[in-house]
Amino acid sequence: MTAPLDGIKVVDLATLFAGPLAAAFLGDFGADVVKVEHPTKPDPSRGHGPARDGVGLWWKVLGRNKRTVTLNLSDPDGAALLRRLLADADVLVENFRPGTLERWGLGPAELHAVNPRLVIARISGFGQVGPYARRPGFGTLAEAMSGFAAATGEPDGPPTLPPFGLADSVTALAAAYAVMLALRARDATGAGQVVDLAIIEPIMAMLGPQVTWYDQLGYIQPRLGNRSNNNAPRNTYRCADGRWVAVSTSAQSIAERVLRLVGRPELIDEPWFATGSGRAAHADELDAAVSAWVAKRDRDEVVAAFEEAQAAVAPVYDVRDILADPQYAALGTVRTVPDEELGAVRMQNVPFRLVDTPGEIRHAGRRHGQDTDAVFGALGLSAEELAALRERGVL
Repeated sequence: MTAPLDGIKVVDLATLFAGPLAAAFLGDFGADVVKVEHPTKPDPSRGHGPARDGVGLWWKVLGRNKRTVTLNLSDPDGAALLRRLLADADVLVENFRPGTLERWGLGPAELHAVNPRLVIARISGFGQVGPYARRPGFGTLAEAMSGFAAATGEPDGPPTLPPFGLADSVTALAAAYAVMLALRARDATGAGQVVDLAIIEPIMAMLGPQVTWYDQLGYIQPRLGNRSNNNAPRNTYRCADGRWVAVSTSAQSIAERVLRLVGRPELIDEPWFATGSGRAAHADELDAAVSAWVAKRDRDEVVAAFEEAQAAVAPVYDVRDILADPQYAALGTVRTVPDEELGAVRMQNVPFRLVDTPGEIRHAGRRHGQDTDAVFGALGLSAEELAALRERGVL
């Protein structure tokens, strides 16, 4: 079976996390992804987070489906070798601070002179233009500047950042989407183009109509904890066994089923119950009703009762629950991937399914520079030339 991106060559120069994850998404669907790292300074994700026997586990996910090579781009010979590598490539993914590639003679003008069909995805904290363009940028800064942190957390608590790379992950999906659009445009024009993607933007786009609310009403989204201004009851509730469930009542019919289930049907007849905003204004009363009922029952009993009542509930999972859950098993959400260093490693699978041309994780992240000789040897470099470049620190 031919993968959707079979024949597409991607060169990944990026580090920490948005760019490499975008390249991984392309690799999941058949693109040949060549990961380029500095000879002595590997992608920092190799050392990020927990490791097993000295092998970084985050890299195993982020580096999946990629061949790995080493190359010093600041060396003129290294820059020249990258241009040779890109001569027949379709996509370049990079996240250097704006101006860095240009300083090495590897800016879009130089690269398009070598390969006019190249799509160049430039991922940076603040974009390629503007007063902040040359600032160092990370996902955490985007989570702060996008409005996400300001709207997250308890009403009387501080702005809250996520404990994982949320902005980077959202940016990775946006970048993969943008690359596909640029490739589609190339089908019509024959020319590649630059994708300018600032990490501060995709997460802002995911936050709903906050700009329009403010523009039209002067409304600023407050911190509400687990509640919503749009409906209630909507919260997490502690069960008798100490575990938690989440309840959502975005639909009026679901809200009515929940209140009947927890033994408070009289609240349905209150005039304010007829709208989501009306219920949200009485969240204390509704939360108290649901919380009191849930607190008397174990989590499995709560979930079963909600399912029977056709009300919306979900257990609050940690990773142990995810790995034991039959729905995730049915979807194939977690995949066991072969790996030369660890034998096998479980990780999240491709995040969606194409019925006729599904994606696949073929292998986990490979060792630093593992494919250097094979990749550059295919460009015509002899073993002696490779050895000389390695001796000089170019490879």
